[in-house]
Amino acid sequence: MAKVVCVLYDDPVDGYPSAYARDGLPKLEHYPGGQTLPTPKAIDFQPGALLGSVSGELGLRKFLESQGHNLVVTSDKDGPGSVFERELADAEIVISQPFWPAYLTAERIAKAAKLKLAITAGIGSDHVDLQAAMDRGITVAEVTYCNSISVSEHVVMMILSLARNYIPSYQWVVKGGWNIADCVARSYDIEGMEIGTVGAGRIGSAVLRRLKPFDVKLHYTDRHRLPDAVEKELGVTFHKTPTEMVPVCDVVTINAPLHPETENLFDEAMIAKMKRGAYLVNTARGKICNRDAVARALESGQLAGYAGDVWFPQPAPKDHPWRSMPHHGMTPHISGSSLSAQARYAAGTREILECWFEGKPIREEYLIVDGGKLAGAGAHSYSAGDATRGSEEAARFKS
Repeated sequence: MAKVVCVLYDDPVDGYPSAYARDGLPKLEHYPGGQTLPTPKAIDFQPGALLGSVSGELGLRKFLESQGHNLVVTSDKDGPGSVFERELADAEIVISQPFWPAYLTAERIAKAAKLKLAITAGIGSDHVDLQAAMDRGITVAEVTYCNSISVSEHVVMMILSLARNYIPSYQWVVKGGWNIADCVARSYDIEGMEIGTVGAGRIGSAVLRRLKPFDVKLHYTDRHRLPDAVEKELGVTFHKTPTEMVPVCDVVTINAPLHPETENLFDEAMIAKMKRGAYLVNTARGKICNRDAVARALESGQLAGYAGDVWFPQPAPKDHPWRSMPHHGMTPHISGSSLSAQARYAAGTREILECWFEGKPIREEYLIVDGGKLAGAGAHSYSAGDATRGSEEAARFKS
């Protein structure tokens, strides 16, 4: 029997919902490109419910306890005295979401003698020290594609929100004003703009497809070039490196995984190569952008706006400069945790667990680390190494 530790974000401040704004979710048959949605044998939750918070338990308790496993669910994840750190000592399986990541550093992995499987309920497993997991023979898996479209929709929303100056305009209404000149003094159409994505995988390519109808000029850079037919279909221009792409773009959106090759990619030097007054949107990972360089660029006017929902660490300390810098559109990490996405990543988590307990192979596209090496989606998207350094700062959120 296994001990499973599941780290989820807190329930709503007014309590777990007894009702929801909508009565259900649209039924999807497959992802774009044909990959099937998660296929667990059964689910013990209603799609459209809040599953990613503590009371939602990813819909796993009945399933796990019926098989005699022990499930511990907590939101207390940071610091040496946290519930997560205490329970990790004899855990066989750890489940965490990117939105409220349970950082599995080398130090924590060293203390977890029984740990065999780390599951990301979502996509993006950079909160796990992948090198340490490889060295220890720990399997790392995530629910590939489960929230890629969710994030791509969020990216388009943020691009439009920045360019059209939506958030300050909304705030004038809340304050009882009608100050049109203040609202439109920073408002632009995106029609005709040059928009580029760093990363054109599932999320990045979905962003390109959603932006094409806006009559913009599209660009991308990626370690894997898109097929010629796709480039022609989207009318997108390929650039070998971000350094080559960013000078031509009015908007840059980051849709690449965090690993040693992308960490701190958008530093002061890279941002200086961007057009003055460009917009930068980051729903990938906070550590891809240099925290202080972004804040300085907004203050100087080098960037006209920065939006995203990813920070480092997460949760971000209350004095994090991205909370107070000008012309930002930051949210907590929510782009991939819509109620729609939660139904898919909860089902995918159960599918992975069913395979694990039955000794069956986990889907290749779900694997990040397996057998002591990068595997599946991990071999395609990551490089070996560790991107968790500095995550202990998340404990300051509680102070």
